[in-house]
Amino acid sequence: MSPVTTFAALRTPAVLIERPRLDANIRQMQAAATAAGIRLRPHAKTHKSPLVARRQIEAGAVGICCAKLGEAEVFAAAGISDIRLPYPLQPSNADRVLALQRTARLSFIVDDLRVARGWSEAMQAANARAEVLVKVDVGFHRCGIAAAPATAVPFLREVAALPGLRLAGILSHAGHAYHAHSEEELRGMAEAERATMAQLAREARGEGLTIDEVSAGATPPARFSLAVGGGTFTEFRPGNYVYFDRTMMGLGAATLDDCALSVLATVVSAPAPDRVVLDCGSKTLAADGARGFAGVTGHGAVLRELTATAGQHADPHLIVERLSEEHATVRVTPGARPLGPGDRVRVVPNHACVVSNLVDSAWLVDGPEIVGVLPIDARGRIQ
Repeated sequence: MSPVTTFAALRTPAVLIERPRLDANIRQMQAAATAAGIRLRPHAKTHKSPLVARRQIEAGAVGICCAKLGEAEVFAAAGISDIRLPYPLQPSNADRVLALQRTARLSFIVDDLRVARGWSEAMQAANARAEVLVKVDVGFHRCGIAAAPATAVPFLREVAALPGLRLAGILSHAGHAYHAHSEEELRGMAEAERATMAQLAREARGEGLTIDEVSAGATPPARFSLAVGGGTFTEFRPGNYVYFDRTMMGLGAATLDDCALSVLATVVSAPAPDRVVLDCGSKTLAADGARGFAGVTGHGAVLRELTATAGQHADPHLIVERLSEEHATVRVTPGARPLGPGDRVRVVPNHACVVSNLVDSAWLVDGPEIVGVLPIDARGRIQ
């Protein structure tokens, strides 16, 4: 990426990261976790950048989470020394895990005894030990064992007994919170997760098992989870909070003024009074639809202001209603100020995490000033 000093010189589409908002988001989530007596371990899949991870650790985070081993390898090579993968790794990756253990503390999840036994065999063969947490399904119904203590405690006991493994604790992810229909439903999901994990930890410890960690994490319920989770959760793993996005706005977790990531785009066509086309298609904005209980629609919030300002508003007359690979088709409703080819806007995407995975680097900005380049070193590391 060649040196650029002004917005006018930026080629579009361009991903912008508002540095003051980035830093404020890091500080505020860290402060909330610290006040609750809970360690913060941010999920790095949102930013995929060792530079941002270092800012989070400098602010007080104990380490990071990664989605895949490929991401973990990038962060470990950059000097991040405590990495957790809340992902069900297969024992066929034992060589990569062993290599990572030479430079970083690494832990990951298991939710199947066949897989746990495979890891036990692989670690014994290497005269090594892996740190694992058991993933618990608290309602999202993706990965994880059933939370009922009658079946979960025996599962934990079997994992704890396997040679070559150290059971560190239990881990959950309230991913269903992304589909909450109201503030109260979201609050209830956070409380239910806490109660489920507290009961399981209590029952397991009562059976003599060592459960050092009770880990939870998701950005939508964070404001509730950190309030109710003290004394139960030992760590929290939100990811999206570092940038926030339109989904977080729809779920009441952020305002537009919190959103640190946006896409600078140019109008490339204006074929009708009620339609303009931007140069930020699905290869830039990703194809995620709107979510949340705040009534959002379309594929992003369109802002007329090219630099972030306090109290900014999305233009309600501009609705990104369709994405092609390179085109964003925007419906222009009556009352809109005209837009023509060459005009520029910013779009706050529905899902910032995916946008990070679509570009090699982003521009760090502070108001109207471009203050640096943010390499996204772990993008595309999906293996």
